[in-house]
Amino acid sequence: MRRKLRVAAYAVCVRDGQILLARWIDRAGRAEWTLPGGGMEHGEDPHDTVLREVTEETGYRMEVTGLLGVRSHRLTFPRRFGRAVDHHGVGIVYEGRITGGELRYEVGGSTDMAAWHDLDAVPALVRVPLVDYGLGLWRERPATGRVTLPEA
Repeated sequence: MRRKLRVAAYAVCVRDGQILLARWIDRAGRAEWTLPGGGMEHGEDPHDTVLREVTEETGYRMEVTGLLGVRSHRLTFPRRFGRAVDHHGVGIVYEGRITGGELRYEVGGSTDMAAWHDLDAVPALVRVPLVDYGLGLWRERPATGRVTLPEA
C-alpha cells in the first residue's frame, strides 16, 4: 500500500456573523465548500502557506490572528491498478482577519469560487468535514487545539 502525507494550512475568517469559504471541486467534479487554504510547498512555513492560499483562492489578503489547532485524519482509498493509498492529512487551522484585496474566484486551481456565508446557514451547505472542525476550533478555542465532533 502506498503511503502519502499531506500537510496543509487553512483559515477561519469570520466577520459580521459570516464565514469566508471556498468551493472545492473534487476529481469527480463534485463541489463542496471548504475553508480557504491548501497544501504546503516544500520548505514553506505553514504561516506563509495560509496567507498565500487565502489570496489565491479568494483574492483577499489576511493576517493571522491566532493558531486555532490541528486536524489529523487518515483515509484509505483505491487507486489505479488496484493499489490502495493510505492518505494522512494534517491540517493546521489558523484564525484570520481580512486586511485587503477584493473577493474574486480562483482560476485554474482546485477551487472555483469563494463567498461569505452566514454562520447559521453553514449546516445546510454541502461542505467538507474541515468546515465543521474549523468552526468547532473557532467556537471552543480548546487548549489542546483539538475538538471532537459528533459522528455524521
